[in-house]
Amino acid sequence: MQFFKVKTVEETFAMIEEKIPHITDTEERSLEDALDYILAVPVTAKENVPGFDRSTVDGYGVRAKDTYGSSDSMPGFLTVVGEVKMGESAAFPVGQGEAVYVPTGGMIPPGCDSVIMIEHCEDHDGLLNTYKPVAPGENIIREGEDITEGEILLSEGTRLRPQELGAIASLGISSVTVYRKLKVGYLSSGDEIVPYQTEKLAEGQIRDINYLTIAGLAKQWNIEIVYGGIVKDDYQEFQRKAQSLYDEVDCLILSGGSSVGAKDYTTDVIQSLGTPGVFVHGISIKPGKPTILAMANGKPVIGLPGHPASAMIIFMLFGEKILRKLKGEKIEKKPERIFARITKNIPSAPGRSDYIRVRLFENEGEWWAEPIIGKSGLITTLVKSDGIVEITSEKEGISQGDYVPVIATR
Repeated sequence: MQFFKVKTVEETFAMIEEKIPHITDTEERSLEDALDYILAVPVTAKENVPGFDRSTVDGYGVRAKDTYGSSDSMPGFLTVVGEVKMGESAAFPVGQGEAVYVPTGGMIPPGCDSVIMIEHCEDHDGLLNTYKPVAPGENIIREGEDITEGEILLSEGTRLRPQELGAIASLGISSVTVYRKLKVGYLSSGDEIVPYQTEKLAEGQIRDINYLTIAGLAKQWNIEIVYGGIVKDDYQEFQRKAQSLYDEVDCLILSGGSSVGAKDYTTDVIQSLGTPGVFVHGISIKPGKPTILAMANGKPVIGLPGHPASAMIIFMLFGEKILRKLKGEKIEKKPERIFARITKNIPSAPGRSDYIRVRLFENEGEWWAEPIIGKSGLITTLVKSDGIVEITSEKEGISQGDYVPVIATR
């Protein structure tokens, strides 16, 4: 089967956005077990955080106007009338010319409107010398300043990072409703492919390292991987194993056959799994042109190139987008790249997006990207690289010293 009309990178991303659905199955998980899951129901604050005015520093609660004019040479003088203890209510008010000791996080006593840091004052047996003026509200977090009751703290589709879990916990919420974990199947194909554990290779054999790299990426994205093993270049066996694996997962990944060789059955196998079938067969990208993307009865199917570097780059670029969309994650347009200066000229064909593996290093306060030169089948180029430089399709290359976007891989 010949390539269909080759898609650009931009067209491919647009088609992923259009065609990939997200799962609808949800589950309730405790916060301790919800890291990297996707929220299925928004989190709404049922109380203010903090629940009271509190100090951000160790110091003394005062009336700001009582400190005006204070300096090292001409300190102000206040009377210390008490101390706020952590976890206890500030039971006494602060009057004019008075101060109360307040630890970091302690409740602000009634009557005071600011806190002077302990470094800027000195307590002499109940007489507080102030060496710096403070402004109203200084060193105080007001009730509800962080989170306000009734506020939607986190919307549906939010990935729960450690900071989101902490914010939810601050509201006294101990569990959340999330989309269930994705299960993705992986099947390698090719007469030459043997298990990666094979110690001694016969002539022409290749260890199945793609499984480890692709599965490793998926696991980093909190996705369960089901390994279907290796299938020979036989259509009947290939179709049977692919169908069996497809039936038990949310997305199927086929690696090792996506070109136009005489014994490449990948496209036919994918088409047999369900409709509407293949929507991308070939992307204008280097490496990774012979990539297949499909939808089969509501499930995405990804056909990766066999070369390790190609397979990994394609999976990072397009596989991650597909799986994040499938997980129900809200994908916002945020910077996903850093900018570095390229160490040498790199030519590129216009109309094709090129992705060059690079090593990052810092020199005189700037990041530089050194190309790792090697064919797409070379495994060591992946190990040596820290990222991938993107040369977009409208460019004819980049020149030494140019600032280039780098997709970090570490």
